[in-house]
Amino acid sequence: MKKLNELYDCEYDVEIKGIKINSKEVEKGDLFVCTMGVNADRHDFIDDAIKNGASAIVVSRDVDVDIPCIKVEDTNKELPLLCRRFYDYPDKKLKILGITGTDGKTSTATIIQILIGQDKCGYIGTNGMNCFGVKKDIPNTTPDVDVLYACFKDFVDAGCSYVAMEASSEAFFRNRLNTIEFASSVITNITSEHLNIHGSLENYIDCKGMLFEQTMEDGVSILNKDDEHYEDILRKCKAHVYTYGCGEDNTLQIVDYKVLPHKTYITFKYENKLYDITSPLLGDFNVYNLAGALLTCLKNGFEMDKLLERIKDLKVDGRLDMIDLGQDYYVMVDYAHTPNGITKLLNFVHTLDINRSIVVIGQAGERDYLKRPIVGEVVVKNASYAIFTYEDPRSEDPKNIINDIIKNIKDEYDNYEIVIDRHEAINKAIGMARKKDMVLILGKGNETYEKLKDKVIYFNDVEEAISAIKEHEGLKI
Repeated sequence: MKKLNELYDCEYDVEIKGIKINSKEVEKGDLFVCTMGVNADRHDFIDDAIKNGASAIVVSRDVDVDIPCIKVEDTNKELPLLCRRFYDYPDKKLKILGITGTDGKTSTATIIQILIGQDKCGYIGTNGMNCFGVKKDIPNTTPDVDVLYACFKDFVDAGCSYVAMEASSEAFFRNRLNTIEFASSVITNITSEHLNIHGSLENYIDCKGMLFEQTMEDGVSILNKDDEHYEDILRKCKAHVYTYGCGEDNTLQIVDYKVLPHKTYITFKYENKLYDITSPLLGDFNVYNLAGALLTCLKNGFEMDKLLERIKDLKVDGRLDMIDLGQDYYVMVDYAHTPNGITKLLNFVHTLDINRSIVVIGQAGERDYLKRPIVGEVVVKNASYAIFTYEDPRSEDPKNIINDIIKNIKDEYDNYEIVIDRHEAINKAIGMARKKDMVLILGKGNETYEKLKDKVIYFNDVEEAISAIKEHEGLKI
C-alpha cells in the first residue's frame, strides 16, 4: 500500500491499495488507470470505477470527477511504469523465464517450476499463478500489466527468485510485456494459430519472436531445433542460444525414447554424457517439453543430478489427466485445442491398447475462426467418434461455432454428432463408452469456468467427467 503522493508529484495523500484497469474488478482504495483497450476506452468506465470504490484515477484527457485525478500523456505507457513503482520493482528481483509456442507452453512452464522447486520458482499461465503457499486464478494466459506485476510482487513476498511464465503471442501483440526483460526464453514449436489476431503466420511468428528480442544479452534462449520455424526464431535471438532436439548437434540431444501407457523411457545426451530417465509424462510431445525445460534449468545454473531427482514428481494439471474410478474404459481430460495439439494427442492415444476413441470438443468464441473447420477435420479423421459441443462461446452463438467446425466434414463423414450443452456432451460420451474405449474431453483442461454471452459460470471438465462416470457406473455420488 502506498499513498498517491508517493507515486506522483502531487498533493494527494490518499492511500492506494491496488492498481486496476478493469472497472468491474475495482475495490475500495484502488487506483483506476484509464488505459485504451482494443475495443474499449476505459475513460468511459470512470463512473463505474468510482461506484466500486476507486480512491483515485489516472487519465490521459480532461475529466470532471470528485476524487483525485492524475493526468498523463499516455495511460497505456504509464501503466507498467506505475505498477513497477507501486510494487517496488518486483521484476528486478526475479529471473523471469519466458516460454512461448503454439503448443506445450503450460507443460514446459510447469515442468520448469517443478524442477526448480515451487519454493524458488513461481508460475504464471493457463493454470493461473502459483508458487509454494500462493495460488490464484488469472483472466488470461499472460495477464494484463496490472495483474502481472501484482503476481510478481506475490512471488517476491513468498521468497521466489524465479518465475516460469507463459508468454503468449497475443500478450506481445497487446503490448502487455513491453517492459519485461527476460532472463531466459524458450520456444516449444510453431504451427498456424491465432490468425484472426495476427492476420498471417509471418506476423504470428514475429510476435513469438519478440520474446527472444526482449531476452537479456547475457541471458539464454532455448530453441527446439526440430521445429520447422527454428531458423525464423534463431534470427530474433540476442542472448546465448542453446538447442534441444534429436540431432547430434544439439546442446541437449534426445537420443531415444519409448512411450508406454503409464510412463516414458528417455535417453538424453548432455555434455557428452548419456542420461537414462523415466518420466511420468506421456507422449512424444512431452519428451520435447521435458527436454526444453531441462535445458532451461541447466543453463540457469542448476545441476543435472538434482533436476533428475525431481522428474518423478512431474504432473501438469489439465494435461493427460486420466480419471480412474475403476471403470473398464478410459477417460482423459486434456487442454489440446489446436489442430497440431489434437493430432499429436490422438496419434499418441492410438498407440495404446484401446478400442474406440470418443472425443468431446468445441472451439472458443471470439477466437481464431479459421482453424475451426481444420479442427473438425482433424478430429473426425483421427478419432473413432466425435461429439461437438460449446466451449467458451462468449458473445457468439454456439450453433454458429459448431457449424464452422463441421463445415468441411458434414457431407463426407458420419462419425460425429452435435450436443450443444457441454455437460450433456460429456455425459453422453461416457455413456457410450464400452470396455477399453477411450473418452477424450478436450479443449479446457482443468479450467473452472465457461464464458457465456452475458456471464461466466463455474464449469470443470474433470468434475463433470467424474460425475458422469459415477452416474453411469452406479457409484455413490
